[in-house]
Amino acid sequence: MTGIPEDAARLAQVRAAMTGSEIDALVLRPSPDFRFLGGRGGAFLVVTADAAVETADPAPHVPAGARRVGVDPEMRVRELFGLAIEAELVPAAAVLAPLRLRKHPAEVEAVAAAAGAAEAVLAQARELAWFGATEREMAARLRLLLLEGGCEEALSVRVSAGEHTARAAHLPGERVINPGDALLVSVCGRWDGWCAEAARVFAVAEPPEDFEAMYSVVLAAHRAALAAVRPAAPAGSVAAAARAVIEGSGYGHFAAPSAGRGLGLGHDEGPRLRPGEDTALEPGMVLCVEPAIYVPDLFGARVADVAACTAQGAALLTAGPQPLLVLDR
Repeated sequence: MTGIPEDAARLAQVRAAMTGSEIDALVLRPSPDFRFLGGRGGAFLVVTADAAVETADPAPHVPAGARRVGVDPEMRVRELFGLAIEAELVPAAAVLAPLRLRKHPAEVEAVAAAAGAAEAVLAQARELAWFGATEREMAARLRLLLLEGGCEEALSVRVSAGEHTARAAHLPGERVINPGDALLVSVCGRWDGWCAEAARVFAVAEPPEDFEAMYSVVLAAHRAALAAVRPAAPAGSVAAAARAVIEGSGYGHFAAPSAGRGLGLGHDEGPRLRPGEDTALEPGMVLCVEPAIYVPDLFGARVADVAACTAQGAALLTAGPQPLLVLDR
């Protein structure tokens, strides 16, 4: 992609980090780390001090006498055993995760395109017929919309209705969507190698009692989190800003512990927007800002948007949260 650093420049950074971590080679399988280093389609990518090779058999490309080898965190157990490398195996993330935190401007543009595609799917979702369908049926329709919109891989599609919106990890099931239900919808996919997620909250026909008040708190927490995104601020301060709003509303016991995380070639990267996280935000970091409240057995709300940290603060790459939309069908 035009404007993204050449592989050679990126490899130079990686090799310097390898030296600092006393890692003699990296062995990566197709994954975000693999793509970050310019991997195209081989079974493995081996990076050493003087070579970067895509190969089906990494062992011959690891230097003789290597003491520590960084391996991909997504590598399967059978792949690890099959490497036949006589060295200490350590996570490659120790080298690569810090380098992946900050995106080049062209990479931010690529994430912005992915974010726009995710937002477009949620815009189409508002026009679908929800009454009488099951969560699983609607999730399947959203997945199809993702693929029709050019999504290479649908990483997560969630539809939660009614009391299920109070479950942070709920997977779509056979619950029928009825008038009077709260509805939480999120899509996360990969476009042209880059990931984005957006989540929106709706009501079906009419909001449940007290739901709009709770949703307004989530929106206020979201605004506070975005306002806290600025260079040099610790990532934990974003979570603290969201948490302060939620606690001030009386919903503190029901707040999600995290306010988000990083996005890029992977859908779950650093920095972590959680209490105590001291990673300093920098221009070029791309975040999924997603404060949430979950009231057990009643309802919940999570709003997720993609934002880039800039010198001026947060720049939204998705449309941003909206007033509660009531679906009429």
